[in-house]
Amino acid sequence: VQLQASGGGLVQAGGFLRLSCAASGSISSIDTMGWFRQVPGKLRELVARITRGGNTNYADSVKGRFTISRDNAMSAVYLQMSSLKPEDTAVYSCTAGRFLAQYWGKGTLVTVSS
Repeated sequence: VQLQASGGGLVQAGGFLRLSCAASGSISSIDTMGWFRQVPGKLRELVARITRGGNTNYADSVKGRFTISRDNAMSAVYLQMSSLKPEDTAVYSCTAGRFLAQYWGKGTLVTVSS
């Protein structure tokens, strides 16, 4: 499975961004997709995940502000981010697989200015 993320960029606090991640290859093997983020010097953090059945989980820090979704074929996963805060600044990476974090895409940088 190959993953290609896009949609990062610079946004002001309070703004919004939408991240996309396209999956290719053996997408029939994908049961879960998600997004992690990492700030230099800190541990990577799970932001959100979604299963083939549509179940979702979010980090407490993003609940109510971020929404994860996917297409029915599990060939793409999206992260709609709103009310962005400077502390959301990080490199965001998408993951997918039979289990979370089995496959990784290259990260995309999100920078939120105050």
